[in-house]
Amino acid sequence: MDNLERRDREMAYISDSAVMEQQKACRKILQRLNFADRSDFDTLAAIVKELLGKSENAFINPPFYCDYGSHIEVGKNFYANYNCTIIDVAKVTIGDNCMLAPNVAIYTAGHPVHPASRNSMYEYGISVSIGDNVWIGGNTVILPGVHIGSNTVIGAGSVVTKNIPDWTVAAGNPCRVIRRITEADRKYYYRDREFDSEAWEAVRDLR
Repeated sequence: MDNLERRDREMAYISDSAVMEQQKACRKILQRLNFADRSDFDTLAAIVKELLGKSENAFINPPFYCDYGSHIEVGKNFYANYNCTIIDVAKVTIGDNCMLAPNVAIYTAGHPVHPASRNSMYEYGISVSIGDNVWIGGNTVILPGVHIGSNTVIGAGSVVTKNIPDWTVAAGNPCRVIRRITEADRKYYYRDREFDSEAWEAVRDLR
């Protein structure tokens, strides 16, 4: 079994020349994305489409970093703000209407804990998944193997080490559920600040 197959089966693998050739192809696309005219939104969107493949209305504010791009699957209306890093050794699956704030990092990659095992050059990737309608706050780190449920908010500065359920606000290091999100939250846009009547007309019936 070659290292590409080992990697894709989430087994211990070594980043040999075949693995690095795939990363080189990704880096060429990232070079164009990260040095494109930041005001040319159409060009940026086209490069994002090339990088991620199947996507609808996805947009990334560069700079952006990943290993492959082809291991990232996003739903409709994906948005990643500045300086996002997705180490996509394993699959990263993100649902519809998800937003990543600046400096979010998603890591599927890791190395053995024991130094002798780590010095063998073997590493691994374990998949990460994020549901629909999720907002990940700035400077959040998501670790290998984590699933974040739909309709969830992760507070800024969190380190997500374990699964987070649907319809929750979670934050901290390690990230923990703080409370449920309920229908009562709909009328607020920030803490105790309610939508004005004009904005509420547009918000109240959305699902």
